[in-house]
Amino acid sequence: MPRLFGTDGVRGLAGRDLTGELAYGLGRAAVAVLGQHGERRPSFVLGRDTRASGEFLEAALAAGICSAGGDVLLAGVQTTPAVAFLIADAGASAGAMISASHNPPDHNGIKFFSGDGFKLPDDTEAAIEAEMDQPMRCNQAAELGKVWRREDAGGRYIEFCKSTFPNELDLKGLKIVVDGAHGAAYNIVPHVFHELGAEVVAIGVKPDGLNINDGVGATKPTALQRAVAEHGADLGIALDGDGDRVAMVDAQGHAYDGDQLMFVIARHRVPCGAAKKALKGVAGTLMTNLAFEKAMTRLGVAFGRARVGDRYVLELMREKGWELGGENSGHVICLDKHTTGDGIVSALQVLHAVRESGRTLGELTADLVMYPQVLLNVAVPKGFDWKKHSAIKSAQADAERSLNGRGRVLLRPSGTEPVVRVMVEGEDKAHVQKLADGIAAVVKSSAAVAA
Repeated sequence: MPRLFGTDGVRGLAGRDLTGELAYGLGRAAVAVLGQHGERRPSFVLGRDTRASGEFLEAALAAGICSAGGDVLLAGVQTTPAVAFLIADAGASAGAMISASHNPPDHNGIKFFSGDGFKLPDDTEAAIEAEMDQPMRCNQAAELGKVWRREDAGGRYIEFCKSTFPNELDLKGLKIVVDGAHGAAYNIVPHVFHELGAEVVAIGVKPDGLNINDGVGATKPTALQRAVAEHGADLGIALDGDGDRVAMVDAQGHAYDGDQLMFVIARHRVPCGAAKKALKGVAGTLMTNLAFEKAMTRLGVAFGRARVGDRYVLELMREKGWELGGENSGHVICLDKHTTGDGIVSALQVLHAVRESGRTLGELTADLVMYPQVLLNVAVPKGFDWKKHSAIKSAQADAERSLNGRGRVLLRPSGTEPVVRVMVEGEDKAHVQKLADGIAAVVKSSAAVAA
């Protein structure tokens, strides 16, 4: 049986790969693995994004948890970081988010959090999978869990987000466009920035169950760029479908990815006075732009690369005792503020730097000259192992020789969909594009033979 859990939980087409039966089984198994909470009955916080499939998966997951003797606190439509916050806020044993993040509307997923609000390590996910193979125990009525609704979940999370912004600062005088991606943050993100004083224009806040991430959100910032120009805004902030990624746009329409936003935060946190503590290090991934790594060297800040996936970044951060890390995709983790990547909290840390410095995003990133980086996704059959194909390995080696030490080539399978991601980074954009196209063509032809 192939491993259920990928880079970020269990994902697939809702109703086909991710069925009600699977969600029920995951709920039962999660109680056995995550439900130890002293002598109290185990309790789980459940949140979901705005996908049409979220409600039936929520019902099935909750039923599985209750059948195994756990209570369920339904938070309704919430962001992934909101679920992580609400677990600790409610004193729950664990929690789960039903979302496929930036993936299309017909996909969905389930990812779990432990009682301390952190995503699960690989061995804990493996334990949940193993538990699903165990015989089902039939509980008596008195042993069954109950379902409760957490009606104040959204309001409590809004207050939490605001608390991560300095009390002595506000956003008055700023006009900000916020893009909720028609996703989990649609009714959260406008309130946070409005209540901190900004004039807010909201887009991507009309979910219908089928339009999440559709032409909007952090993975498609062109909608935000258009809105910032149309409304003459100072800034734009876009989240993805489950609210843990962020992209930003300035008044000139320039888009800023996770590497650039993390640079702004890191630079602001480098000591420049007695009030600031030392920034020990920053964690990135294999995809982090080489320019960011060199910038950290200039700042005298340690830098390390983790596997792609925000939970692997988090593992490296905790291992090193670092408070800042993230991915160029827009996952930014500020461990002194939250236990997981949070698009709203991360945007507020960037705005902290903007307000305190009195400088624009363009000015704060002027000396971060990004290397051209081309990322191509090549569809492959499920289970395709590119490392077993000599033609692909030869194409990769040829590209690396062509870059001559002045760039990077990375091939990796996606943890969330059947594609191989081809990344080439170097000094010349046309050269990088040519190399990436060449490798992608070889991957495509090799995959066609293997199909």
